[in-house]
Amino acid sequence: MTRFTILLGGDLTVTSRLRAQVSGSRFIAADSGMMHAAALRIIPELWVGDFDSSGSELVVQYRDVPRQNFPAEKDMTDGAIAVAEAIARGASEIILLGGLGGQTDHTAGLLGQSLQIARDGLRCLVTSGHEEAYPLLARTQVLDLPAATRLSLIPFADIQGLDLGGVKWPLKNRAVPLGSTLTLSNIATGPVTVSLRSGHGVAIAYPPVPVDD
Repeated sequence: MTRFTILLGGDLTVTSRLRAQVSGSRFIAADSGMMHAAALRIIPELWVGDFDSSGSELVVQYRDVPRQNFPAEKDMTDGAIAVAEAIARGASEIILLGGLGGQTDHTAGLLGQSLQIARDGLRCLVTSGHEEAYPLLARTQVLDLPAATRLSLIPFADIQGLDLGGVKWPLKNRAVPLGSTLTLSNIATGPVTVSLRSGHGVAIAYPPVPVDD
C-alpha cells in the first residue's frame, strides 16, 4: 500500500495518533500547507500550487523541494492538484491533513472530494489532529477509533440499511435520510464497524488524543 499525505493550509494539531497515521507516508504540500512540514519533521517530495499564500519565508526555507507552479486563476484547488499528483504517483491511500475547521465552503468541498477519492478505490482520511473524517460508501468498513471517541455520521444522500456497531448506541438496518440527525453524537466503545446497503456520507470523529509535545 502506498500512502500519501497531502499537506493543506488549514489548522493542524500534531498528536501521537496523527504521527502514527502518517508514519511511512510520502508527502506532497499544497501551497501554504508547507507550513506543517516543520511540525511533522518531514520534507515533502513535491510542492504544488499558485503560491499566493505560502509566504516568502517558506519559499526560502524549502527552496530545494521540487515545485509545480500553477496560475492563481484555475479550475482546481491546490489540494485537488496535490491529490491528482499523488494518484499519478501510485497512491492507494490518501490522508488530507489540515483541511478541517476552516472555511465552511472549503471544508464541505474537501469532504466531497474524500468521497470521490473513496469511489476511485482509494482509502481516505481527512484530519486536523483533533477532528477526523472518513468517507462512507455502500460497503462495510472498520474505523480504527479509540474508546470514548465522539462519532457522528452525516448522510450526503439517503442511506438505507445502515448497520453501526462498536458504539454506545448501535443501529441495525436503519434508514437515515438526507438531513436526518439520527446519527449525530454517538460514542465509540472501540473500533467501529459501519455498513451501508445504499447511499453515502461521512463519519466525523473526535478522538480523545492528547497533544504530542
